[in-house]
Amino acid sequence: MKIRGTLTIGAIGIGLIGSEVIQRLVISPLTWLFPSRREKILAFWIQRIADLVLGTVSVIGGARVGPRLRVPGEAGVLVVGNHQSLMDIPIAIASIRPLHPRIVTRARYARGKPLISHMVRLYQYPTVDPRATGRTDLGAITQAAAESPVPMMIYPEGTRTKNGSIGPLRRNGLRAILRARDWRVYVMTLDGYWQCAKLEHFVSEVGTLDGGLTVDGPLEIDGRAATDDEIEAFIDRIEEGLHTGLRRLRSGEAA
Repeated sequence: MKIRGTLTIGAIGIGLIGSEVIQRLVISPLTWLFPSRREKILAFWIQRIADLVLGTVSVIGGARVGPRLRVPGEAGVLVVGNHQSLMDIPIAIASIRPLHPRIVTRARYARGKPLISHMVRLYQYPTVDPRATGRTDLGAITQAAAESPVPMMIYPEGTRTKNGSIGPLRRNGLRAILRARDWRVYVMTLDGYWQCAKLEHFVSEVGTLDGGLTVDGPLEIDGRAATDDEIEAFIDRIEEGLHTGLRRLRSGEAA
């Protein structure tokens, strides 16, 4: 098992290093040369990255990655997901079509991470420091959400739980996004990946993964017109949707 896990990490690492070269020398210049096709170019590219990761984990690692569900990849769509592992984002990207999601991302990923840091800038991901999310961060999130020509995505738990259960939601970022415009919200819940919460877990656990995914929605809200109480009640619905999705997955009622 450790041999497969090591080979999986190595293959993904080599693939991501090569992808960063392509991203910097080909993809980024193409977005400047063809600005009207920027989002389609970026969507095509990030979907290839997701295919690389999920394919390697399945073929080399022996993981069983659940079915890819279709979520509308359009402006005005917000996807709210639970946070279990490093697999969360590739699975979400593989399911959101045709356009890529703009993902609220931890600030520490914006620098010093091969491929990822450049991707954060290229894809204009809003960044936050979960330890000290202030008005500047929240204002930037609201502006990004209001102006985004692509779907938005957020993982409001902010961190992973040890057994894959749904943790308490950190609501400030979600409130900021909801306030930005009218939304169609999809609740994306996955399970079966929490054993690989961190990179080091892949070595011994990747072959044990047997994941599933469920998507509920859309829930609709005009956040600009909603009262504070209506926003809080809407977030309660999202939170309950995450818990319901997890219960369905663990009982075998969903994919």
